[in-house]
Amino acid sequence: MCGIVGYVGEKKATPILINGLLRLEYRGYDSAGIAVLEKDHIDVRKDIGRVKNLQENNHVEELSGTTGIAHTRWATHGKPSKENSHPHLDNSKNFAVVHNGIIENYSELREFLTKQGYTFYSQTDTEVIPNLIHYYYHKNGDTSLVNGFLRAVTDTCKVLKGSYAIEVLNKDFPNTVIVVRKDSPLVIAKGDKENYIASDIPAILSYSKDFYLLEDNEFAIITTDEIHFYDADLHEHEKHVKSIEWDASASEKDGYEDYMLKEIFEQPKAIRETIGTRFQDYICRFEELPFTKEYLQSLTQIYIVACGTAMHAGLVAKNMIEKLCHIPVTVDIASEFRYRNPLITSHTLCIYISQSGETADTIAALKLAKAQGAKTLAISNVIGSSITREADYSIYTHAGPEIAVASTKAYTAQVTLLSLLGIYFAQLLETSTKEDLSVLQNAILALPNQIAEVLKEENLHILQNIAKKIYQEKDMFFLGRGVDYCVALEGSLKLKEISYIHSEAYAAGELKHGPIALIESGVTVISILTDKALTPKTVSNIQEVITRGAKTVVITNDEENIDMNHYDFVVTIPKTSSYVSPILSVIPMQLLSYYIAKEKGLDVDKPRNLAKSVTVE
Repeated sequence: MCGIVGYVGEKKATPILINGLLRLEYRGYDSAGIAVLEKDHIDVRKDIGRVKNLQENNHVEELSGTTGIAHTRWATHGKPSKENSHPHLDNSKNFAVVHNGIIENYSELREFLTKQGYTFYSQTDTEVIPNLIHYYYHKNGDTSLVNGFLRAVTDTCKVLKGSYAIEVLNKDFPNTVIVVRKDSPLVIAKGDKENYIASDIPAILSYSKDFYLLEDNEFAIITTDEIHFYDADLHEHEKHVKSIEWDASASEKDGYEDYMLKEIFEQPKAIRETIGTRFQDYICRFEELPFTKEYLQSLTQIYIVACGTAMHAGLVAKNMIEKLCHIPVTVDIASEFRYRNPLITSHTLCIYISQSGETADTIAALKLAKAQGAKTLAISNVIGSSITREADYSIYTHAGPEIAVASTKAYTAQVTLLSLLGIYFAQLLETSTKEDLSVLQNAILALPNQIAEVLKEENLHILQNIAKKIYQEKDMFFLGRGVDYCVALEGSLKLKEISYIHSEAYAAGELKHGPIALIESGVTVISILTDKALTPKTVSNIQEVITRGAKTVVITNDEENIDMNHYDFVVTIPKTSSYVSPILSVIPMQLLSYYIAKEKGLDVDKPRNLAKSVTVE
């Protein structure tokens, strides 16, 4: 869950590396460092904290080399410190390495290297890598580029267990970086007499739109003019470049105070582009999917597997697919899925959701399902990401780069795409009437304009006012029934992520089975009411907390069935189908979490202990 960047070219490397790190801070930000090839040595500068500390405290501007690697860290092994920061050098200071991932057998490798006379200066797993490269480089006795330097890197990777994306400098080879990936993302951007490397496309998107997406166990030698690709046995192969159509300005703040606020306001566009041209004459089309009525009828179960916010999107989809398609759907947490021996057969469809497409737990769960004969479908925001290359089939949200750690537009785009998928399945199966599906299609098409309504200035003022009244709370509760409970889970997660307020979401009917013991005078309870059939029941549950002195915030589009004066705060949203109401009802909760965090003076884009792309299990 770290960010890495590299440059080989004719320009000074340092400004490019620093710029890349700033764009990657959402992947990790407890320390940062750079290594630049100077005339006769590798110069390493690093510091704890944000990238700005590296810039301000370490005179990085004096580095003149044109080849370098850099790293922004989210700690897994060893506390944040200069010693534990990347890049790491071998004992001879010939090799420098940055690494994203986890080396699971580092203790065993560290013990082996110690017996060979190597000394370690950090608590990290990464430090074994440059020393192993040094060990194999001298053991093999060849100092050429391919059979010497590259072979030392491939030999090292053969003994590593775990996940990694690695960049390596060797002071004996100026204008050269060797890279490899396994279960952690890495991309190479092709330029004119310069090439760029990063763990994520937005970090280097402003320099090029032509990218190479590395596969697992694929190595590359990158120089100023050339990029050569190899397998682990040093066999060279050709690789096709992929053009990335993202607008580089999409990863800038564009005048917004924070990325999170910008991305909340980008949701109408993200949903509009995710819908795209899927609807043609009221037929929902997924031409990239080969599913037939017969195949869908053969399914005994659908699994939706994901983590965090993506899992909450899956819960919304479960409600829709089961009702429209009459197929049982199980939503599972990816990190648990593999370890409970899930019942998977050729009559199971497994859907995997990951914004980045690099979520390690989700990818591992996907591989398990494939091995047991199930068809796999990936949903991601990143074309060419690991999960989409691993799955049998892939479909994409079109949210554009999401930089803030707390997901907003990715969630609503995921729910939108899953809703389209539910309609597509129902059409093939003929399990829902054309009239019902037409109503739902119209509701989806109306979403971009309805979201714009929610984002109007008067609603922002209401939510800011609520935030001022409750931002000092220590505990909050979210309630909902049916699909409103699914979105309550996401609202609670957003609040935890960026405000550090403890919050819990409960199915409203479960309140009296234990959680109500926690309700006391002044506690804030946020309730979602968008399903008319369930409003009376949820209103009764809210009355239970009012009786016990709770402050109440209600988010609803069912004003005619509730007494608006009965609650402390009411936020109204446009009317829509209950199937897709979470796309609207989540937005006030995103904004409320944002405003609460701002009232507390917190960094909303980079909440503590969290990283955007979770590439370790």
